[in-house]
Amino acid sequence: MQDLSSIIKAYDVRGVVPDEWDEDVSRAIGAAFAEFVREDSGATAVVTAHDMRESSVPLSRAFAEGVISRGLDVVEAGLGSTDLLYFAAGSLDLPGAMFTASHNPAQYNGIKMCRAGAAPIGQDSGLATIREWAQRGSFDREPERVGEVTSRNVLAEYAAHLRSLVDLSGIRRLRVVVDAGNGMGGHTVPVVLDGLPLDVVPLYFELDGSFPNHEANPLDPANLVDLQEAVRREGADIGLAFDGDADRVFVVDETGAAVSPSAITALVAVRELAKGRGTTIIHNLITSHAVPEIVREHGGEPVRTRVGHSFIKAEMARTDAVFGGEHSAHYYFRDFWRADTGMLAAMHVLAALGEQGRPLSELTAAYSRYAASGEINSTVADAPARMAEVREKYADQEGVTVDDLDGLTVQLPDGAWFNLRASNTEPLLRLNVEAPDEARMAELRDEVLGMVRA
Repeated sequence: MQDLSSIIKAYDVRGVVPDEWDEDVSRAIGAAFAEFVREDSGATAVVTAHDMRESSVPLSRAFAEGVISRGLDVVEAGLGSTDLLYFAAGSLDLPGAMFTASHNPAQYNGIKMCRAGAAPIGQDSGLATIREWAQRGSFDREPERVGEVTSRNVLAEYAAHLRSLVDLSGIRRLRVVVDAGNGMGGHTVPVVLDGLPLDVVPLYFELDGSFPNHEANPLDPANLVDLQEAVRREGADIGLAFDGDADRVFVVDETGAAVSPSAITALVAVRELAKGRGTTIIHNLITSHAVPEIVREHGGEPVRTRVGHSFIKAEMARTDAVFGGEHSAHYYFRDFWRADTGMLAAMHVLAALGEQGRPLSELTAAYSRYAASGEINSTVADAPARMAEVREKYADQEGVTVDDLDGLTVQLPDGAWFNLRASNTEPLLRLNVEAPDEARMAELRDEVLGMVRA
């Protein structure tokens, strides 16, 4: 078996098909995953789902062959979003594997794996072992049987569960443009939102893994342009953009302006705190400082974490947090097995908008307090050296605090701050800057970028 370290990354499997991985590799990973979850938790079955990419069905079937060869059964949930797979893993209490490359281009595919109950599997919590066993391709025990494959469509159950968590039946009628980007939102949105007081205007709901209209990556502003134009053209109340596997959602207000994921994190946090079933809210260290401020103002306890879903989910489990949000528009809910679901976050925003009469721009203004740069990537030859230079410039200045929770975070006495951290997979430094106003943000951004790119 080839070296799998290039495709089995920190959180999942990801690579070009068939150049970097194929059905044989998927079969080997399936066998290793089966052995891992059997030893880890005594699992006797695994649930799978897949997105609309051309390679997803053959890869998921090869994975299933690997699983049943080790004596475990496979429940195939079929076509679905990543959060539908998490629902299946949670509601059926089975380990799961989702075949998707999320927002990556058409030639990519991948696997997102989880334990029963949608608990995460990352590099330090099982993925390294699965990689090692898949590469070795042999196991110490002989299975007593070959497993069986059955099919189970959970889409209706998934929709019913989400609708039990957020009641949209009594809101004022809203006109909603949804850009599915030819991804899995086109499969799940019609079922979840059916029959509600929403006039849904669909954009690119046709499932097409070649992404003929734009990349299914709403984090890139270029991929929001069609949605923004449609919202203005339709006179819509709100626009929603899902990524390829529909586990993330981005929000556009009635003017066509993008609403920052930090503002959405704060809005949903306030709604979850109002239920009175917990006070802890997780946010990663790149979200706006408005998030912990607003959480405290509403009686909550903000907890700051590193970037990345495995860190968020682990901290949610440790603190029994009710909700967590990331700058990248991943939103995690205790009521959804601590997993991320763009659909549930979207439903919270629709409820918040529809339960009162103001437009979305006014509603979200209360949650947007500072000017932010967004994430800026710089290709550098020696990331540690650049980080050291930036640290040296700021560390000894009066009133400045520095921490190393995830990369380098520098807090300045005037309320401005920045985080600089290295990519796990590329020769990149990622910069995020926030300040009390746009001018100060731009000044600090340019100052730090000047050092990084010197």
